[in-house]
Amino acid sequence: MATEGGGKEMNEIKTQFTTREGLYKLLPNSEYSRPNRVPFNSQGSNPVRVSFVNLNDQSGNGDRLCFNVGRELYFYIYKGVRKAADLSKPIDKRIYKGTQPTCHDFNHLTATAESVSLLVGFSAGQVQLIDPIKKETSKLFNEEMASSWRA
Repeated sequence: MATEGGGKEMNEIKTQFTTREGLYKLLPNSEYSRPNRVPFNSQGSNPVRVSFVNLNDQSGNGDRLCFNVGRELYFYIYKGVRKAADLSKPIDKRIYKGTQPTCHDFNHLTATAESVSLLVGFSAGQVQLIDPIKKETSKLFNEEMASSWRA
């Protein structure tokens, strides 16, 4: 293959370039189709937590993924690192107004293809049990603790 001047190949594929308008960058599908782009705040960025569970369903796509971004909680089918999830179609999405999710985890022992228990902890001390497959909210614990934080 012929090269010119600086020794670079002519058929080199660029993944980013700069113009006077700004930087153009090739993004992976998972980053490009992110549902709500939350601006980065270096002083107080919100931690993102991720939880996985395998439901052993018949389709072969038994893995499920839950993550939070700020006050939002998302639940998706996880297809692995080589196939990006369709982030425009979550199985369940919840937006919380008063507090924000700080941690969550699945009950792996009772998880089935029809139902899965997800325990979510919030910044004001509440703990909530939800089922993102059935889209049900079961219980809210420490609700009185949240009201004492506001006082």
